Amino acid sequence: KSTLIRLLLGEISPSQGSIRRSKTIQLAYFDQMRESLDPNMKAMDFVSGGKDYIDINGKSKHVIGYLRQFLFTGKQAMAPIKMFSGGEKNRLMLAKILSQPANLLVLDEPTNDLDVETLELLEEMLVDYSGTVILISHDRTFLNNIVSSTIVMEGDAIIEQYAGGYDDYINQKYENLIGKSKKHIESELKLKSKSQKTSQKLSYNQKQLLKSLPKMIEDLENEISIAQNL
Repeated sequence: KSTLIRLLLGEISPSQGSIRRSKTIQLAYFDQMRESLDPNMKAMDFVSGGKDYIDINGKSKHVIGYLRQFLFTGKQAMAPIKMFSGGEKNRLMLAKILSQPANLLVLDEPTNDLDVETLELLEEMLVDYSGTVILISHDRTFLNNIVSSTIVMEGDAIIEQYAGGYDDYINQKYENLIGKSKKHIESELKLKSKSQKTSQKLSYNQKQLLKSLPKMIEDLENEISIAQNL
């Protein structure tokens, strides 16, 4: 996943094929490794670039007031980053990214080390965000609350897109499997029926297929239930 993001960001080149990027993209990237943090820089300077005021959605805000939205006190805003915990550093990174005039946010594991209050704040901000968000996360609840479209690497160079969050993807995937299984059995029955025009009775194999259909559907439904409870 991180390699895919680096490809999209242009940090590395693909071994095959090419990537086309729109010239209108304004991108902001949340780095889960926090590589862009200078431990000796003040939090407010990191967010504002040394300015007292920053522009947020067309409105001028004092940087300390803006950082209060991310649960930082005035004292913390003026403190060096090296004084912060992992969760506070993540919060600061999010404050920086969400202050930028970007129309594409790339967030790689943004919920790591976040407390519940900050997580709820992040969810609210992303729901209200007017641009596009590419989100990588192992937090299923967070994904279900935020995501409107899920891209899945199915293997064998197959990429599928599903509407909704992770649970929506699981439900759609297994509903598709059930539908395909039904169609497969119905197709088998029709083929056998056509090949036996002289007989009005079902063959032994046809009867077995009919008997197996409910069990196949039940097995697939059980798989859905197991996947949802992981």
